[in-house]
Amino acid sequence: MDHDPIVIVGAARTALGAFQGTFKAMSAPALGAAAITAALARAQVAADDVDEALMGCVLSAGIGQAPARQAALGAGLPQSVPCTTVSKVCGSGMKALMFGTDLIRAGSAEIVVAGGMESMSNAPYLLDRARAGMRLGHGRVLDHMFLDGLEDAYDKGRLMGTFAEDTAQHYQFTREAQDAFALRSLERARAAAEKGLFDGEIVAVTPPKGAPVAADEQPGTARPDKIPTLKPAFRDGGTVTAANSSSISDGAAAL
Repeated sequence: MDHDPIVIVGAARTALGAFQGTFKAMSAPALGAAAITAALARAQVAADDVDEALMGCVLSAGIGQAPARQAALGAGLPQSVPCTTVSKVCGSGMKALMFGTDLIRAGSAEIVVAGGMESMSNAPYLLDRARAGMRLGHGRVLDHMFLDGLEDAYDKGRLMGTFAEDTAQHYQFTREAQDAFALRSLERARAAAEKGLFDGEIVAVTPPKGAPVAADEQPGTARPDKIPTLKPAFRDGGTVTAANSSSISDGAAAL
């Protein structure tokens, strides 16, 4: 068996755009293409040398067939490169990396591009039952982001944030402790950005209308004084808020 180590030779990410923010006019594959292009350039690997590409993407409605292939072609990879889109909710990008590692270990590939991409700003609304025809009464418009990304598929309508509430209650994480952690995270993110610690990660991306974006959007717009005053987002009397939980954002990363 070949025991040569599997190594990461280049990596890049876009900045993280806020919901309906700087990247709202860009699709997930467009963001993915930017990350792949930069990762290959930093690794000094030619697009023609890539054996396989795998990209995680959850909210794929409305962005066209085979999002991973769109991103790969946008980055200049040839049409002969097999491409796979991985949908595993929050773990999609990580699972793409795991699949890439498995391909190399199995001898099926030598050079793999893997990563993740998402445009939550462009998640469409879905017109339920419209294909069969709405004959009488009210119809429903469903949020693709909620239905396919943030809600439990079995306990219909239950948001992922309610499981965070259950976890906080089980481990006795107070609202104050969660807010304090969020504030520390914000302070560290801002300090790291000011020191240029993310500059080696981020590739500047230019939206269709606007200047190049090379800094994460949300830390700069967050208001620390408002964090302790926010209402619970998922449960009356709860502890999880929009500030101390994961954000809704747009971006991509590849290696």
